[in-house]
Amino acid sequence: MSLKLAYVFILLAIVSTSLQESLLEGVISLLQDGENQWTDEPADVPIYKIQKEYDFVIVGAGTAGCVLANRLSENPNWSVLLIEAGRPENLLMDFPILANYLQFTESNWRYKTEPSGSFCMGLDNHQCNWPRGKVVGGSSVLNYMIYTRGNWRDYDNWARLGNEGWSFKDVLPYFKKIENFTVPEYQDPEFHGSKGYLTVGYSPGKTKIADAIVQSSIQSGIPYVDYNGATQIGVSRLQLSMKDGYRDSSSRAYLHPVAKRPNLQMTKFSMVSKILIDPGTKTAFGVEFVKNNRTHRVLAKKEVIVSGGAINSPQLLMLSGIGPKKHLTSLGIPVISNLKVGYNLMDHIATGGITFLINQPYSLRTDRIINKENLNLYLNHHKGPMSIPGGCEVLIFHDFSNPNDPDGYPDMELLFQGGSIVSDETLRKDFGITDQIYDAVFKPIENEESFMVFPMLMRPKSKGRIMLKDGNYKSKPRIYPNYFAFEEDMKTILEGIRLILNITEQPALQAIGTRLHDIPIPQCSHLTFASDPYFECMTRYFTFTIYHQSGTCKMGPPKDKKAVVDPRLRVYGVKALRVIDASIMPEIPAAHTNSPTYMIAEKGADMIKEDWGMNI
Repeated sequence: MSLKLAYVFILLAIVSTSLQESLLEGVISLLQDGENQWTDEPADVPIYKIQKEYDFVIVGAGTAGCVLANRLSENPNWSVLLIEAGRPENLLMDFPILANYLQFTESNWRYKTEPSGSFCMGLDNHQCNWPRGKVVGGSSVLNYMIYTRGNWRDYDNWARLGNEGWSFKDVLPYFKKIENFTVPEYQDPEFHGSKGYLTVGYSPGKTKIADAIVQSSIQSGIPYVDYNGATQIGVSRLQLSMKDGYRDSSSRAYLHPVAKRPNLQMTKFSMVSKILIDPGTKTAFGVEFVKNNRTHRVLAKKEVIVSGGAINSPQLLMLSGIGPKKHLTSLGIPVISNLKVGYNLMDHIATGGITFLINQPYSLRTDRIINKENLNLYLNHHKGPMSIPGGCEVLIFHDFSNPNDPDGYPDMELLFQGGSIVSDETLRKDFGITDQIYDAVFKPIENEESFMVFPMLMRPKSKGRIMLKDGNYKSKPRIYPNYFAFEEDMKTILEGIRLILNITEQPALQAIGTRLHDIPIPQCSHLTFASDPYFECMTRYFTFTIYHQSGTCKMGPPKDKKAVVDPRLRVYGVKALRVIDASIMPEIPAAHTNSPTYMIAEKGADMIKEDWGMNI
């Protein structure tokens, strides 16, 4: 579909409505449009054209799956089938400002955590919404495009845990291999690549709020840094997976350039229900998947690779007989390999709803952004506020343990938005804030100029678990995140809130009238507002995931009894089967996990090539 036609469609949606709710419906309708898509990704293969056997079968066309499909099909003698449960990526999905709208489409798995009395208490049914990408490109299509690698200590620690080949020295070449890095002032070949498939750089658009946040951070003693360079501690505008003002998803970056390779095929709207494993030899030899309500079987001559992500990958393994013996037996699933699948669930969380009011009309309000002038600026010049990813603009990495170390190990990220919960009708629904709390806390400031900050816990000690609900592949698994099982996690978040308050008191933000929104959450109003006990209560009510689920198919050496895959990402106890995605992370890095997932897939692809005798 041409950009001009997309322009017409959007304008029709805007001209035909003045209500926010109707705008939401109009945009979602366009996002769901199966015809409105980029045309240079591998086509959906009709079922009659799918071969009976391939060298490699990859389950999941998310971030990792797209990388693997590209890299393995580089060998013209290898045939590769990529299987995706969701739909193709849509042109409007790559408009950065619309990132939060994607959660309301069929491209989201719409997972929810189990109800809790200690977190997510201010959200519908005490459940956190966990969006995950059900689309070609996976969660790289739903996310906010924030590209952070993490700290060198993250990967050195992976190696210390017994994962040979995963130190920072080992993985840095793969981070560089990913990138076409476009920030002019940071063109350092020691840390950045320029020939990779994924374009990384700043958004063409920014608000005056972002400028004030950066200046206030510097005024409080925080340096401006390239957090993907030599050191991580400091403030920066966001480095994003973005190309020419558009989202650069794994699909666009890795699949579109190789769409015409004859040895790469993809089947969409195809849900894998089971890995086929010979119970005698314990060798994976293919998969079963369901498409158009019919079950199909395809075989793998070399390997099956599971790249479903931190929720779908453990679910599929357990459905296939790989997982905790007691749990699988209770569901009547024959056990092939007794492993701690589903354990070690990690995530980055933040206190939601920390809102600041300002005196200037600088905030990103949807009713002001989506207009003919900004659409023209964006579609014709790829600039303006529509290039800001879901309103995210600035981050700060901070180390509370060693605050004076410029090469510290961050335990906190502050993520600043150019708007707040009231800036767009979808935001309260994204997180699932109850009507009662929204009406009490946020409705009174709906017409105010505002921005918000997420104090994000980078190195959580608390870990959870994913379990099957039953043996049906259609059933969503049970998710127990176990947030705040360790009180240190709450303590670190409270320190992050104090840092936010310090930064917002600096001259640059005070110059625009920045002040903390002070209507309390009703359930916390018995506590002194802005005290640590109040903010702890607020955090338990507004527990916001930052969508970084990981660790549920843990990588580890043979001596690690909790490991699911070895350091070459092979599943223990089953031959010809690997897991390659964020679920293999033994510890969550101090990073938004999309960039590390690209790295894992690039490295995993080279491991496969090495193991099958291909020179790299």
